[in-house]
Amino acid sequence: MSGSPKYSTVTVAPAYARLEAERRRAREAARRRQQAQRARERAESAARRAREAAARRDRARAEAERRTTELAARRAARQEAQAARSRQEQSGADARRLAEVGELLGRVRAPDSEVRVLRDQLDLLRGRAGGAEDLGPAIEELRGRVVLLGREGEAPGRGAGHGAVLAGLEERLARMGPEAREHDQKGYRHCVDLLGELRAATGPGGETRFRALLGTVEHALARHAATAGERAAEELRRAERAREAAQQAQEIAAGQEADRQAAAEAERERLAAALAEAADRLGVIRQSVREAAAEAVELADPGLADRAEAALAAVTGALAAGAAADALTAVAALEELLVGAEARLDELQLAHTRRMDLAQALQDAMLGEGFAFTGGAEQDGRLLMSFERPSGATYRTTIGTDGEDTVLLYQVDGEPDVVLRPDPDDAVCDRTEDLLERVHEAIVERNGFVPGELTWQGKRSGPQPPPPPGAAKGWTWTR
Repeated sequence: MSGSPKYSTVTVAPAYARLEAERRRAREAARRRQQAQRARERAESAARRAREAAARRDRARAEAERRTTELAARRAARQEAQAARSRQEQSGADARRLAEVGELLGRVRAPDSEVRVLRDQLDLLRGRAGGAEDLGPAIEELRGRVVLLGREGEAPGRGAGHGAVLAGLEERLARMGPEAREHDQKGYRHCVDLLGELRAATGPGGETRFRALLGTVEHALARHAATAGERAAEELRRAERAREAAQQAQEIAAGQEADRQAAAEAERERLAAALAEAADRLGVIRQSVREAAAEAVELADPGLADRAEAALAAVTGALAAGAAADALTAVAALEELLVGAEARLDELQLAHTRRMDLAQALQDAMLGEGFAFTGGAEQDGRLLMSFERPSGATYRTTIGTDGEDTVLLYQVDGEPDVVLRPDPDDAVCDRTEDLLERVHEAIVERNGFVPGELTWQGKRSGPQPPPPPGAAKGWTWTR
């Protein structure tokens, strides 16, 4: 025959409460040691990453300094080469002008002493040519003195050789070439006009006019050559400056590109460092999270296991996607979840230990009353046990947890005082109740557990109790 389940809420005696408190403190201490070990591992990983980042920064700084040094060296070499070319061009121009002055001086007909003074001055300027000094003004001053001395030395009435002189002057203008004409068109036209006037003065009666124009023509030709040379040199300098500007622009563009690449590399390194941090932090707790999820399943908290697995998947997914910020956020959430999960698992483990201790105490007490233990199992956080009396009556027992309470639940079959459908006003289980009370007394005497009043639905004495914990869950038994 079968009746309604009988149940009792079990408390613990002070001695067992102290034992359980010691167990709790021990588990808390172990948990703190484990958390401290993880903190040390995270600190070591962070220090290693910091050293690696510092080494990368040092390498990047050295590379930037190398590029800067190379750029400065190239710029200095280019400027030096430009200065050398400028000096060479200036030296060439000075040499040409000095040669022209020397040619003028060679045609001067004047006392030797005066010519010697000018020649000494010319030699002095030739010695100074090739340096960094600008000799232009000194050469032009000497040219003027040579032209002036040549005018003073012209003898009156001297008309022979005017055609040869004119031809020589025209040849000088032609030797200057089209480049001189292009660089000094105004000077070229002035020389052509003066040569025309000088040609007109070669006729009869033009002796005075010829002598007066001769120095002017020579000076104009020298001035034209000098101006053309200066302008050609200036054109070269402008071209050189343009090349320098182009090279500087290229260097600036190259520098900007290098800066962009350096910034991109720095961003890649930042993301890589963040991903490495997330991976390191995950490596510290990954195994603990998996163990916690497995333990949660064993201790009948599948929801906790699901949350741990989902949080772990969030980290690994973000790492696989290269999402550094998401990975850091997810690993921080996983670390926080693990702390709470381990505290929760400690409490679940303590409750499981309490149920196992109570199950052992119950088994000992039932065997003491002549019962035979016929099987047991653990299911959904409950311990299921089955006992049988020599009379054939069976007692199926469940040890479960209802909130903070531990509950003993009996399902009795085959006792004569237990009817199939008891009348709520006449439910009597006196002999069964006495037997279970003796079992409870034995538990109290030997094991530190204190079962409360045994009750069931329909019990006549006192107010009617609520349905037993888990009564509607459909108990499953193993025999």
